[in-house]
Amino acid sequence: MTMDAQRSFRLRTLTVYGLLLLFALAIAVKLFTIQLVEGERWTARAEHVATAYRTVQPDRGHIYSEDGRLLSTSVPEYEVRMDLMADGLTEELLRTELDPLCQALSDLFGDRTAAEYRRDLLAARARRDRYHLVKRKVDHEQLQTVKDMPLFRRGRYVSGLILEKRTVRVRPFGRLAARSVGYVLKDSSAIGIEGGFDTWLRGVTGRRLERRLTGGIWMPIDEDNGQDPVPGSDVHSTIDINLQDVADAALGSQLRKHGAHHGCVVVMEVSTGYVKAISNLTLQGDSTYVEDLNYAVGLPTEPGSTFKTASLMVALEDGVVKATDTVDTRGGKVRFHDRIMRDSHEGGYGRITVHRALELSSNTAVSQVVNKAYRSDPKRFVDGLRRLGLDRPLGVRIPGEGVPVMRDPGDKGWSGVSLPWMSIGYEVSLTPLQVLAFYNAIANDGRMMQPQFATRVTRAGREVQRFEPVTLKERICSPTTLAQVRSMLEGVVDTGTATNLKAAHFRIAGKTGTAQIARERSGYKSEGVSYQASFVGYFPADAPRYSCIVVVSSPSMSGYYGNVVAGPIFREIADKIHSNRLEMQTGLAGLAPPQARTPVTFGGHAGDLRTALAGLGVPVEQEGEGEWVVSQAADTSVVLRPRGMPGDAQHLVPNVGGMGLRDALYLLENRGLRVQVTGVGMVRRQSLMPGHRFTPGTTIVLELAT
Repeated sequence: MTMDAQRSFRLRTLTVYGLLLLFALAIAVKLFTIQLVEGERWTARAEHVATAYRTVQPDRGHIYSEDGRLLSTSVPEYEVRMDLMADGLTEELLRTELDPLCQALSDLFGDRTAAEYRRDLLAARARRDRYHLVKRKVDHEQLQTVKDMPLFRRGRYVSGLILEKRTVRVRPFGRLAARSVGYVLKDSSAIGIEGGFDTWLRGVTGRRLERRLTGGIWMPIDEDNGQDPVPGSDVHSTIDINLQDVADAALGSQLRKHGAHHGCVVVMEVSTGYVKAISNLTLQGDSTYVEDLNYAVGLPTEPGSTFKTASLMVALEDGVVKATDTVDTRGGKVRFHDRIMRDSHEGGYGRITVHRALELSSNTAVSQVVNKAYRSDPKRFVDGLRRLGLDRPLGVRIPGEGVPVMRDPGDKGWSGVSLPWMSIGYEVSLTPLQVLAFYNAIANDGRMMQPQFATRVTRAGREVQRFEPVTLKERICSPTTLAQVRSMLEGVVDTGTATNLKAAHFRIAGKTGTAQIARERSGYKSEGVSYQASFVGYFPADAPRYSCIVVVSSPSMSGYYGNVVAGPIFREIADKIHSNRLEMQTGLAGLAPPQARTPVTFGGHAGDLRTALAGLGVPVEQEGEGEWVVSQAADTSVVLRPRGMPGDAQHLVPNVGGMGLRDALYLLENRGLRVQVTGVGMVRRQSLMPGHRFTPGTTIVLELAT
């Protein structure tokens, strides 16, 4: 290599080394600048990236029954966690208080020994865990004990104690109306009353500053700039929990007796459309029945013979037939094109009146009447059904209402046999609630009411929304037609297909239904076909107060006819309602009055008690003045004595012992307390002692007992 070449090589080598040296020097300068000059700015930015304001869900409002008992409520549930690297958590403090803490945790929860708790906490400290889970699902009472444990009682910044609150939705009455009361799903959507009234129940979300830890876990940071969530309002439902219990028990017993797959019951107040009880039960693999689907609201099916009432109402209203007209049942078999219509009674019923045809539920008679009157213009018949409001949903507030199916001539699926088969409840689909609304209109002098599931919404005891009865149709037919139809429905029970439902002290009117359930692939022709039995009606027939529908699907034992399977459920419910409603008792005037005695009353508002007792004719003595009183039943009168009550501004817990739930809720919620209730009756015990100073938002648990 020549000298020039060597010099050139050395020059290039030195240039490369020089550039590398400059690059390394630049990195060192940048590191120095970041660490010492710009350190605070980058630390602040990193802190900002690792923290964020996150949403805090509010407590949902309560759902109450008609008489103020809790159907659904939010119960607080806590997670106990620990920051093992808290500033005040020194080694010396751990040596003196860790063992007593572990023993206290073991004694309270009983899930691990004290040694196991100690091992877990020391391991968490060794890995510098700032969000170690100590215990899930801690209730309010356990939480108070945790706060007073060794080490934890020193506070968060010394002990590292972190308490995470969550709310769990519970239904104190279990499966009673569970599907209609509803629940909130994991995606925050809701069903039943929970979903229909979610706007009021859900409240307003808050926010709080949280720090993201390793593994994507977020830990709350105490800061005053957050926004507290606003709890939801309370919904007062129309459900009568006593009647709900009766309906649920009657349905469950009959489903088991007949080995049915599922069934539903709805009881409605005639004049208002308020739903007083609704039960939906489905057979499970372990032979038990649970509330999992709302068949009454959401599942349209072919109603069968209960639809004959609507068919004859249309024909009577159009004037194409009279109740006194006669029709030949033709031995119980009538051919329409390529299909044969049969009566359930072998040999038919001979020649009978239209009135009697509905009482006996004759398929051949009703189908012939409708086919003869409308075969040249079937659309007129369908239009008549639409005038009754049977072609559209009721618009109930509960989500998921099924949509009725009612075809017009010319629509896909319409055939030469559609008219006669539609007249007896096939080729048309309605939900049980939609069928009930129609029969309720018959009982309500022709006025169709929208079924309602709530009467009002309250916040802190004050009404913020009221749901008045809603009329869907002022009149479904003329008074003349209505009177004829009501007479037919009374005849169904008196001398027709439901004579087994006759009651001793009151009359029932209604219609039986037995429908063959079509299978998705094989229609009605497969062997082992299943049936749907139903009964829908109202009582007392002469002055209707309640309407009710019972639907039992796929009974497999002891028959499948509506009067045998569904009728007894209706009868049991009607009997219980009649026997427990004083206003429905009409035959007691001649009985000797019971010996009067001074009643035992709840304590409460003095003015309300005086008004109620005066209305009952009970003498009242009041000793001293006071808005809130305790009561005592003396020999000849009820004695009211003042109850000391601290002022609102003092934040002292009032004494609500001996009060009814309504008054207790009014007092406690107006003072800013969150109330949880267990039991039934008057207040026997309260978790916060009277006179105890509290912070607004604190939860108090009331134990009720009869």
